[in-house]
Amino acid sequence: MTQPPRLSCLVVAHNEEARLPACLASLAFADEVLVVLDRCTDGSRAVAEAAGARTLEGAWAVEGDRRNAGIAACTGDWVLEVDADERVPDALAREVRRTIAGSAFDYHLVRVDNYVGDRLVRHGWGASFGRRMHPGLFRHGIKTWGRQRVHPALSFAQHARKGPPLDTPVTHYGFGGIGDLIAKLNAYSDRRAADLRDTGELGSAADNYRRIVSRFWKCFVSRKGYREGGIGFVIAVCGALYPILSYLKAKYDPPSGV
Repeated sequence: MTQPPRLSCLVVAHNEEARLPACLASLAFADEVLVVLDRCTDGSRAVAEAAGARTLEGAWAVEGDRRNAGIAACTGDWVLEVDADERVPDALAREVRRTIAGSAFDYHLVRVDNYVGDRLVRHGWGASFGRRMHPGLFRHGIKTWGRQRVHPALSFAQHARKGPPLDTPVTHYGFGGIGDLIAKLNAYSDRRAADLRDTGELGSAADNYRRIVSRFWKCFVSRKGYREGGIGFVIAVCGALYPILSYLKAKYDPPSGV
């Protein structure tokens, strides 16, 4: 009798002891849970071990590197990447199991329900600020992250076949409120500025200023952020300012070591 495919759930964490318990509890359906502990100084390791997860500890300056290390350490035939501030509902867990049992494809997009505080915000995400779906379910060895600190690029094996997206979204509690959205903009643009310095390709001020308008339109109008009221406006502003802030920080700020 053929054994069903094994599933690894991968969580990358930096000082996430407060959010890990609920995240890991939602991953009980997996054959293996691996938690990558990146420079953790809190109780994240104890939380992971208490939940029965394997752990991989290290210090990675680049997000793509830490995610690739985690993928390489997974032993499952399929990998589901989940962030510490995400929860996998029971319906999604069942759908993942059904998908990997019979999929003829190599990866599938996972939809995301994003919360700002206790409010579900469905519209306006994108332009490097928030995501509506991502290729989070994939066969082991098919996906590689790029060497960037923030929003790393993705590459797939040449023969990789993209399947249909899953129907049930993962639940993402990534933003406590508007202040958190703005704080994430500051943190993301710091890391993007460091990436720009590394490449030496900052682009031009004119191009980045022009992108303010196009990215705001993309988030607020094309992706219907206006339907979310003031929160949609803030998301669009953050998406619009991300490139120009990254450029200005790379050009004028001293390196921060992020």
